[in-house]
Amino acid sequence: MIDARNLQVLANFCGAAADAMAFTLMRTAHSAFVKETEDFSCQIVTREGLAFANPRQFGAPWYSGIDYGPLLACIDEYNEGDICITNDPTAGHVATHTPDIHIWKPVFHEGQLACFVVGHIHNTDVGGAVPASLSRALTEIAQEGLRIPPVKLYDRGVENPFVARLIRSNVRMPEQNIGDLAAQVASVNVGERKMAEIIRRFGFDTFLDGVEQILDHAEAQVRRILTTIPDGDYFFADYADEDAPQGLPARIALTLRIRGDQVELDYTGSDPQLGSSLNMPTGGRERHPLVMVGLTYVLYTLDNSLWLNAGTLRPARAVLPEGSVVNSAPGAAVGMRSLTCAMTQIVTVGAFARALPDLIPAAAPGGNAIMNIKTVDRAGRPVMASIGPVGGGGGATPFGDGSDGAGGATGFLRNTPIEISEAEVPIRFRRYGLERDTGAAGRWRGGLSAVMEFEVSSPGTVVTARNRNRSIMPAWGLRGAAEAGVSTFTRNPGRADEQDLGNTDVVQCAPGDVIRVVGPGAGGWGDPLTRPVDLVMADVAKGAISAERAEADYGVVIRDGEVDHAATRACRAAPRAKAPDFTFGARRVEFERVWTPERYDLLTEFLASVPVGWRFFLKQQVFAAVEKAGGTAPVGQEMAAIFADLRDRHPL
Repeated sequence: MIDARNLQVLANFCGAAADAMAFTLMRTAHSAFVKETEDFSCQIVTREGLAFANPRQFGAPWYSGIDYGPLLACIDEYNEGDICITNDPTAGHVATHTPDIHIWKPVFHEGQLACFVVGHIHNTDVGGAVPASLSRALTEIAQEGLRIPPVKLYDRGVENPFVARLIRSNVRMPEQNIGDLAAQVASVNVGERKMAEIIRRFGFDTFLDGVEQILDHAEAQVRRILTTIPDGDYFFADYADEDAPQGLPARIALTLRIRGDQVELDYTGSDPQLGSSLNMPTGGRERHPLVMVGLTYVLYTLDNSLWLNAGTLRPARAVLPEGSVVNSAPGAAVGMRSLTCAMTQIVTVGAFARALPDLIPAAAPGGNAIMNIKTVDRAGRPVMASIGPVGGGGGATPFGDGSDGAGGATGFLRNTPIEISEAEVPIRFRRYGLERDTGAAGRWRGGLSAVMEFEVSSPGTVVTARNRNRSIMPAWGLRGAAEAGVSTFTRNPGRADEQDLGNTDVVQCAPGDVIRVVGPGAGGWGDPLTRPVDLVMADVAKGAISAERAEADYGVVIRDGEVDHAATRACRAAPRAKAPDFTFGARRVEFERVWTPERYDLLTEFLASVPVGWRFFLKQQVFAAVEKAGGTAPVGQEMAAIFADLRDRHPL
């Protein structure tokens, strides 16, 4: 048994080893999406696959509690020098869309298996139907590029050359992919060396015992946090942008159940598996990291001394209905699962906001547009690159404004400096910064959105904007604050041929075309009319809000650059309706007048009674029938008649 001080030392050593893996990966990768945006992860996991150490500064934090166990079991035998690889979402449900290539390497001590060093990167492209491999319009995983089943990339230190040949033959920019793979190999080799040193220092048995204590410590921390939250059932739902091509909101619903030192996240009521690529391939695993990220964020917000590892998730379980958007069947398109994952985080925050209304922030945007370009340079050579994320800021908190430009679910994604993008890609940036008036009004303002505008210079250029969201229903505000602004995507803004691209995410461009994308706004917190006047003026002075919005949203009247205090007092004292605790946009309010919780409960029960392959089709039929019926009968009677008609027409 290690004492508390030495346990902290062991945890720090292991965290430093994970840092070294991440730093190696970041410094040796070829693609901007890894070396600049930092969409990667590195972990140290137990012999059974449970993560106990993560990088403290680099990469994606979504995987801190990951369980590699089902993936480790896909390989029959491990030897020193082995490195394994996969990107297949159906193999252990660890890789969750095809661009995420996971590799893992065993660490031995005197012939005994001690742990594994693991990690993943998001490849800019792995082939498939569209450049960058992902689009919400894809309908099956076979369109989403190369899939590598779990296999040894190195067997006892000897490379399997077939894997590299397979990758080269199936991707658009093979040198970039092979360069990134070499960086991954370097990363796990560094991790193996660092962990071998740690094990020698502590001793094999002490190390194994210490790892279990690290997991136990995190579990105990979480149980203490949960006991401070009132027991109860807390329901919340939100909607991703319309699923292509039918055009209906994709609902994510959550019932959060707090019972003492345990928590359950029940996603019953979420939409059935979709015909688009927003599906999440969780395999129904009750502690799958994709549906637990929001919980981890909330727990860490409540106690930032929390150790983040698989022990963090032991007091939690998720209910993931089979054949739903949070637990899709094999074969479904899953490329945009990160958008849906961001929405699971937002509904988790929303449910906790019902339980802890004075501690939880307003909604984050719920999706960054990851901008990618496929084109040719001036010499005719192909170019395939990510030029960075364009998202919104953080949701306002009970104690301060949200962060500008990046925040919430995907705030860990770094921007790529335009100097690097312009050096690698034949485009010219016209603007990249913050967009005024995009943070929702409140006593504390939501963070401003990012804006990116660039001009294309080569024919045949394809721009992809995966994970764009909130172009229909905005992020919500709390405690009387306003809802946020929506995302926009425009070709040739301000010109005669201007085109609103809606939630399209693959755009064909010609030389001279200009693309402009503005991220979705973040929600505000508290009554905007209680925001101190000097803070409103500071926002106006720095260009965060306009003088017009200062008056309309905050009741601060500005004349000739100065506050008109008399007019401001009168404006703020004017009678007004009491604002709700949760402020949703007009589109959502209108939608939920028809699609009430009662109606959704009936729809969920009906769809659960039919085969998975029929659910998305029947959902479309039910929505059309409800619109046609026009609410002329009580909800239960109307829905029962619709279901009976569908069963008559489609016997199942």
